[in-house]
Amino acid sequence: MGGALPSNAYRAINTARATLHYLTAGPPIIERLRDASVRVDVPLLYNGFAVDRVHIDPRTLMPSPKGFPPRVYSEPPDTSTVTRAMEEIIGELRVLEAAEYRGPERAWAVPLAWRPFIVAHIKVRDATWEIVPDHPLTEELRRRLS
Repeated sequence: MGGALPSNAYRAINTARATLHYLTAGPPIIERLRDASVRVDVPLLYNGFAVDRVHIDPRTLMPSPKGFPPRVYSEPPDTSTVTRAMEEIIGELRVLEAAEYRGPERAWAVPLAWRPFIVAHIKVRDATWEIVPDHPLTEELRRRLS
């Protein structure tokens, strides 16, 4: 049975740690916004579904902390350059030894860090220990690719 117990949090963390090795970079989402700034996000994919997005600084091609998507006033970066940078970033991601319980979803959100930043989360369903996809992001990707 699931619930907000330390043993369940550890199980979610271990599930996220095992999943980390199977994450891949999805196609970059590069947008020019109304104010002419550029924003870059790269989805993290697991088994063909997006689990979260990583904000990328278009100038440095480095991740930005979750909740702080950089917007710059420049030309958008090349998609293949962003993809190559993200592949390196994924290799540096690590699972933090902590989890947040999200009651409405009945899931644990386990943070992924890149250097000093939390850049994404892997959500793990309580009691079934399955990875919870980000359905809106997955649908956005499918719309963009069709």
